[in-house]
Amino acid sequence: MRVIAGEHKGRQLRPVPNKLTRPTTDKVKEALFQIIGPFFEGGQALDLFAGSGGLGIEAISRGIEKCIFVDKHPKAIQTIHENLETLKLSENAEVFRTDAFRAMKAAGKRGLKFDLIFLDPPYKKVSYVKLLEKIQEESLLQNGGFVICEHDAKEVLPDQAADFQLYKHDIYGSSIGISMYR
Repeated sequence: MRVIAGEHKGRQLRPVPNKLTRPTTDKVKEALFQIIGPFFEGGQALDLFAGSGGLGIEAISRGIEKCIFVDKHPKAIQTIHENLETLKLSENAEVFRTDAFRAMKAAGKRGLKFDLIFLDPPYKKVSYVKLLEKIQEESLLQNGGFVICEHDAKEVLPDQAADFQLYKHDIYGSSIGISMYR
């Protein structure tokens, strides 16, 4: 795993030391950021189910000013902190060990708005529709922002969920689907 582009291009990221977390592949990251960026002039991102923090770190490397990383697993939180410290990005980040829905509620109470929201939960364990409904309920997405859902390629996400409209859907290999909402 590595940072694909931007200020930290080519730098290695540590994976979470377990078999439960599946990092987003470099190929998928590159394709994804070509659609939503590829580079940014500031803004904020929310990386839910962050794992090693690879998506949020990639966004920061490409110009996002700040990213909030959320995961409920201690090994993931430790790995995110290690990756941020290695790249000297701790000042561009907040890291929380909590449930995604609690994190969204807390972000809503703080009045935070995000340009990018990454959703990469364990496949078939969490409802993307419920996640999108919570994002809308808490008014977390900035106008013109994207919600990016990484999911099992066989899972079909709806064309519309809450007030979000499917913007783009792609399949990578035989196992990864990416659905983007606006």
